[in-house]
Amino acid sequence: MSVRPEHTFAEEYQVSRSFLSTKRREARAQGQRGFTMLELSMVVLILIIITAMAVPQILSTLYWYRLDSAVASVVWAVQSTRYEALMEGYPYQVTFSATNNTYQLASDPTNSGNFGNVGSSIPISGSGITLSGTNAIQFKPYGFVTPGANSSLSFQIKYQGLSKTVAVSNYGNVTVTSP
Repeated sequence: MSVRPEHTFAEEYQVSRSFLSTKRREARAQGQRGFTMLELSMVVLILIIITAMAVPQILSTLYWYRLDSAVASVVWAVQSTRYEALMEGYPYQVTFSATNNTYQLASDPTNSGNFGNVGSSIPISGSGITLSGTNAIQFKPYGFVTPGANSSLSFQIKYQGLSKTVAVSNYGNVTVTSP
């Protein structure tokens, strides 16, 4: 009578684990590894959904940057024109054109009230920017600021439904506010 050795549970577990490991290696060797088409499709779908959610936020941020760029250009034009009037000792004027979205510097060296253009008009920013109206701002050589004819010391700049208001004080301080 032959006695069959008894196997413990641990030994049987080890054998079955070894068997499964061997089967996995054989499956890999036969080229059955990688991702299934369903898994790849799910990843692509998730990426498309995330991108669709991000695009409006990216566009909104881009619009704010473009508006801020136009505002910075206007603020620089005001400050540099005031500086020119103080430095040269005669009146200067900057005119913001709502029609062309440009600004034009002008000077009055004879202090006669007749301003002549200095250089050519300069674009405020890229396309799509709109001004609330054409404004001329005059800078006296002693620092005082006045609006030109039919103008005011504040105006709005708009882009893609966003807007900011630029206001110039009587002494040339520029403040920018968002509604």
